[in-house]
Amino acid sequence: MHIFIDLDDTILDFLKAEEVALSKTLEHFNIPPTKETIQLYSKINDSLWKKLETGEMTREQILLKRFEMLFHELNAQGDCSLVNDRYKENLSQGHWFIDGAEELLQSLYKKHNLYIVSNGTTSVQKGRIKSANIEKYFDGIFLSQDIGYNKPNVKFFEKCFEKIQDFDKNNAIILGDSVSSDIKGGINAGIKTCLFDPRNKFSGDIKPDYIIQRLSEFSDIV
Repeated sequence: MHIFIDLDDTILDFLKAEEVALSKTLEHFNIPPTKETIQLYSKINDSLWKKLETGEMTREQILLKRFEMLFHELNAQGDCSLVNDRYKENLSQGHWFIDGAEELLQSLYKKHNLYIVSNGTTSVQKGRIKSANIEKYFDGIFLSQDIGYNKPNVKFFEKCFEKIQDFDKNNAIILGDSVSSDIKGGINAGIKTCLFDPRNKFSGDIKPDYIIQRLSEFSDIV
């Protein structure tokens, strides 16, 4: 089976990585990395990345806008371009696995063809993949910045499919934590979908084929 797997908050704990990277970045620019500030940034960042999925904003706009909005809320001064560069560097270093992720990859990769599919920034994701030493499990790594389209755009998936020899939609599934990106994207592309929903928060009109709360459950599906 061809298994497409999201990276952030499916394999690697992005929220933890974000907290650590942002704290280091803010400290470098003499801004206290309080819990409230980190939560504010995360809220701003999440809202802007949704606009990448819908095509309302470009990646380049988002990377600067998130810090411009944060600094405005904090009434702080700084060169947001330099702040973003420092943040991306910090974010690309180190990794934390989601519970069960490493074990899942170890159990799947000898039986199936695995592919990373991520909207994350290329330089950041490559650094995190290298740090986690997980490239060995995958037959392909598809990053939207390289592909030229973002999930859930069907063109993102079509470009991925073109790169896979003897690809068959009927023998493919995507596993991810985002309904708007991974599940909607999989549906758009005509493949099976599995939502990783560890906090049991799923609701809405977009219906995945499967929902799991623990990554270990995915092995029973494939």
